[in-house]
Amino acid sequence: MKIAFLDKLTLGNDINLDKFNKFGDVVTYDYTTPAQTLNRVQDIDIVITNKVVIDQDIMDNSNIKLICIAATGMNNVDLDYAKSKGIVVKNVAGYSTPSVVQLTFSYVLHFMQKLSYYDNYVKSKKWQDSPIFTNLDVPFDELQNKKWGIIGLGDIGKNVANIAKSFGCEVSYYSTSGMNKNTNYKQTDLDTLLKESDIISIHCPLNDTTSNMINKTNLNMIKDKTILLNLGRGGIINEKDLADIIDQKELYCGIDVVTKEPIEKTNPLNFIQNKDRIVITPHIAWASKQSRERLLEGIIANIEEFVL
Repeated sequence: MKIAFLDKLTLGNDINLDKFNKFGDVVTYDYTTPAQTLNRVQDIDIVITNKVVIDQDIMDNSNIKLICIAATGMNNVDLDYAKSKGIVVKNVAGYSTPSVVQLTFSYVLHFMQKLSYYDNYVKSKKWQDSPIFTNLDVPFDELQNKKWGIIGLGDIGKNVANIAKSFGCEVSYYSTSGMNKNTNYKQTDLDTLLKESDIISIHCPLNDTTSNMINKTNLNMIKDKTILLNLGRGGIINEKDLADIIDQKELYCGIDVVTKEPIEKTNPLNFIQNKDRIVITPHIAWASKQSRERLLEGIIANIEEFVL
């Protein structure tokens, strides 16, 4: 069989793909533009894509038999049309949960502990000139007894909740679908969660319900000194409204996803004046080395299930 990786670079250069050779001839592309896609998949049996779009035109003009999505989200493939063509589409779920949870707490501890300030204090050589053994110029708080609100209590949200609870946080959640009735944590409406929480972390998908869910109408409800995190999808938070409010009130934000990725030069988040109040990472929450290895094992399992 012929197998093509269309955007190998999204999996990292430290990942070995040799295990795929047992299935047939493997060709890899670091990335693939829309204009290049058809030419690269025309004679391919199995396509592996993270973000490269496989639409009706591609399927009509190729011999694709299996599409393996190197992710959980499947919005880059026309699933209904693939089904009508008899093309199997498989994703990998659950592989990234520990990695996303880890970045969530990395953000929180970074802001809570004021790590940037104290790291810079030492590196600027101010500590060595101090008459005392410590420095407490910027007070920092403990997580214990903080109110942590979670938007989206799926597998990732539940793991965040469990660890937050172990830190002594009071956890509540808002179900964006309205279907989650988890009784281990307090369920609340969105406005109440935003008004009462000291930490707010977003772990829900982007859909018609959640698009632009956090915007100027409810960002003003959030208390000063609150930590707001988006580890769901870009587009859930209105980026222009967020940029405006960070320069108006003391709000701290960890953002791993933006509406258009890679981030555009004109994105309002690039122009925030109070840069100490925001940390932006390039969509890395899913991508620990172990997470990416689990992802590849999931893809291999999907191919084995298809060929056997």
